[in-house]
Amino acid sequence: MIAYLGRIVHDNDAESKLDDDVSSISKSLDLQGSIEKGDVSSLASKDFGGLYSVKPLFLIKPSGAEDISRVVKLASRTSNLTVAARGNGHSINGQAMAEGGLVIDMSSTEKNHFEFLPINGSHYIDVSGGALWEDVLTRCVSRYGYAPRSWTDYLSLTVGGTLSNAGVSGQAFRYGPQTSNVTELEVVTGKGEITVCSETLNSELFFGVLGGLGQFGIITRARIKLQQAPDMVRWIRVVYSEFEEFTRDAEFLVTQKEGESFDYVEGFVFCNNDDPFNGWPSVPLDPGHEFNPTHISQTAGSVLYCLEVAFHYRNSDHPTVDTAVNGLLGRLRFVEGLKSQVDVSYTKFLLRVNRAEEQVKANGTWDGPHPWLNLFVSKSDVVNFDRTVFKTMLKDGVGGPMLIYPLLRSKWDDRTSVVLPEGEIFYIVALLRFVPNGPSVEKSVAQNREIVNWCIKVGLDFKLYLPHYQSKEDWERHFGNRWSRFVERKASFDLMAILAPGQNIFRRDPPNIIISREF
Repeated sequence: MIAYLGRIVHDNDAESKLDDDVSSISKSLDLQGSIEKGDVSSLASKDFGGLYSVKPLFLIKPSGAEDISRVVKLASRTSNLTVAARGNGHSINGQAMAEGGLVIDMSSTEKNHFEFLPINGSHYIDVSGGALWEDVLTRCVSRYGYAPRSWTDYLSLTVGGTLSNAGVSGQAFRYGPQTSNVTELEVVTGKGEITVCSETLNSELFFGVLGGLGQFGIITRARIKLQQAPDMVRWIRVVYSEFEEFTRDAEFLVTQKEGESFDYVEGFVFCNNDDPFNGWPSVPLDPGHEFNPTHISQTAGSVLYCLEVAFHYRNSDHPTVDTAVNGLLGRLRFVEGLKSQVDVSYTKFLLRVNRAEEQVKANGTWDGPHPWLNLFVSKSDVVNFDRTVFKTMLKDGVGGPMLIYPLLRSKWDDRTSVVLPEGEIFYIVALLRFVPNGPSVEKSVAQNREIVNWCIKVGLDFKLYLPHYQSKEDWERHFGNRWSRFVERKASFDLMAILAPGQNIFRRDPPNIIISREF
């Protein structure tokens, strides 16, 4: 038999009864949106990672914060029903799922808010937590000539989703992550309360939600800082054979004052071979350009390094761009003869991953599993990480990009829930695997585990970004001396542990809202 919402029905009546109650529950909640029963084939049971699939009880498509509030309050009246907010489903390890619980599809709210706000000489945009960053970009630039300051590389992500983690890309060295570029939030807490918060209003909730992994509230509106958008971008890649020279130049660029460096700085590792995913062909920005390996020293190792930078400019600045860019490049120590550059519009540059997405979709690997691994590694340990992980464990690549570039701790706000390595400079490492179904998935997951276990064993100063752990002990180690603050915030805003069960940090009682038949 199946038990749900406090009632018992026989197996042969369960499905029809559940169908009938979808309508009655929707009416009792007075939802302006819609509700559907959960299904293992629905979007609510899967994510981009493709590693987990769980069945929710219901999928909710709310019309706005009021609907979300009603759903959370419903869960609070049960003993163990949970609620997960799902943005565009780009999580990797089931973080936006709720087994036997309620999944809220935030995409139904994406157009609820869009207001351009000039305030005291600065400019902001109020947007829905369910809005996609790519839509925020195109609408802001086309309508107002302004744009947010900090991005992620891939923009088909929701505002609420990235703010619940951090939101990092090549602009973060200057402006900080996206969590450092929001001034106000509207949040539905684990109590079902709709609360507006900022640095000065309900500040503990504000900073808790930013980077809070969905544990304290569901973001329904965000006020984002804007700046005037440039017209064009000079996009450049240069190559290094030595890791120390790569890091020296990358760190030099990210520590310069605004106006004395590039506007975007990233980097990646690639294999010293002709592998189409991780080798020489992955470096040129223009498909018509060829990578000439004869410029590489005979003493170079199995992996090489690429520094990727961008210089923003207005159309009227074009005559001076070459001078400014060449002056900056002249201070770097990259391999001569291995520079690739193109000029593209600002919007096209920020949507650069879309082209790669189209290519990956065309070859059929986009919909496959993505056992990705993202870490923050302290500057003090990054050489050791390179020597062991990139040069040894991953010397043959991962079937996708291997990113690495420096960030500055001073650009992050310690009051948020994000935890970082010690020291001013730390590196983000992203292993973005695209693998087919089968043994290669298990092998990739095992290799990720091996890397993390090695980091722990040798005592590296590191943190997982977009973290996923299975035990309370692992989460305590992850948060370190911030753990008690995280627990206190949970008690303040979601004492019943209703929100974001897929993160596996806090648990309600074992799921018994719905008990599936055993065959």
